[in-house]
Amino acid sequence: MNTPSDSVSHAVAAPEWAPTRLRPLLRQLGPGLIVSSIIVGSGELIVTPKLGAEVGFRLLWFIILGCLVKVFVQIEFGRYAITRGRTLLQAMDSLPGPRLVVSWLLWLWLAMFVCVMPQVAGMVGGTATALRLGGIDIPVSTLAVGIGASCALLLVLGRYRLVETASMVMVGIFTVGTLVAVAVLQTTPYAVTGAQLASGFTFGLPADVATAFGAFGIIGVGATELIYYPYWCLEKGYGVKVGPDDGTEEWRRRAQGWLRVMRIDAWVCFALYTTTTVAFYLLGAAVLHAKGLLVENQRMIEVLSFMYRETFGEWSLWMFVVGAIAVLYSTIFGATASNARLVVDAAGLFTPFRPRSNEERVRWVKVSCVVLPAIFTLVFLSFGNPVQLVFFGAIAQGLMLPFLALAAVYFHLTSPHRELRASRFSFACLLVAATAMTALGGYQVFAELSRWLR
Repeated sequence: MNTPSDSVSHAVAAPEWAPTRLRPLLRQLGPGLIVSSIIVGSGELIVTPKLGAEVGFRLLWFIILGCLVKVFVQIEFGRYAITRGRTLLQAMDSLPGPRLVVSWLLWLWLAMFVCVMPQVAGMVGGTATALRLGGIDIPVSTLAVGIGASCALLLVLGRYRLVETASMVMVGIFTVGTLVAVAVLQTTPYAVTGAQLASGFTFGLPADVATAFGAFGIIGVGATELIYYPYWCLEKGYGVKVGPDDGTEEWRRRAQGWLRVMRIDAWVCFALYTTTTVAFYLLGAAVLHAKGLLVENQRMIEVLSFMYRETFGEWSLWMFVVGAIAVLYSTIFGATASNARLVVDAAGLFTPFRPRSNEERVRWVKVSCVVLPAIFTLVFLSFGNPVQLVFFGAIAQGLMLPFLALAAVYFHLTSPHRELRASRFSFACLLVAATAMTALGGYQVFAELSRWLR
């Protein structure tokens, strides 16, 4: 995952874009590819195969739906950032309703933010476990400390471009390898049949929806990525190109052009990450479920590696280990960079703290880039259990999604730029997405309450 620049300069150029000009369009695609493109994360690598291993093919429809419904929320948040020039935390603080220093939704976000700390901690543990499986004979706890320290050091020194380039290359190769694995799977005893695929669209939910709900919250563009997305749009993307609203026709024309590019960007990314997510799910359902293997804490990476080993052969263990390390480390790296910005932004909302200059803001971001990896590492060393830690954050993200979707609906209805609003069809899809997220969140809460009352 990339890291946004620490300075924002507002350009005024309109996009070099026309429907018949593909290369200029590709040059303009940005924040969506940064946040949610081919780069897979813990949701795709861990939670999606875990779900496939537990239920087989029956929730294939659910995986596709989980990727689809969030796109409309993502686009609305991008629209808000581009046209109003505000981060999502600032936007959430403007919502009507009870306030205690800040908006009620910001308190819910803070609760989710705290719960996401264990998720990243689980990825630290997963990376350390993968290194051990790869033959590095060092205790997992020591490896975890080294992972957290290296992440902090690289971010403070500003070496994120080196990490992002190396990570994107390795993760890209790993992603392509996963897609190839699905094709090669058809030559093995685990070949996916038409009947199995058809069973994936029976539109039913299992009695225990905990794993499914966790997958829903984290696959594709998860709740945290939805919150990050406006930051990328403002710092490294379309908001920089559009500039502040000066009320002129020229600004409106720029905004329309960049909103069009943003929508294309979001849908290109949807196609990429949905294909990748489905591939991981199919491998989990075809191989792990057939072998009766469950993705559990201490054997997490070893069990997941069977998706490759049963397809390509035992030699592919090394390919899987290297790919898993790249996926998990790049996700830790990107989460640290993004969360550091959220921490500084949130401090200015929850407290009287305000950076006096951009340079002071950058210093506080760097401080956060040291503190956050230390917290991630400490949580893993204290609790262990990487799968449970990742799953805990996934559930928290799932519970936050309905509120984010409803906020997106509110932003659409209250937009001062009527000519820049989503089309009626897109707004209808946004309403359907909000309804689906709310219904699933309510179902999960009801299921948990029923379990506690037994």
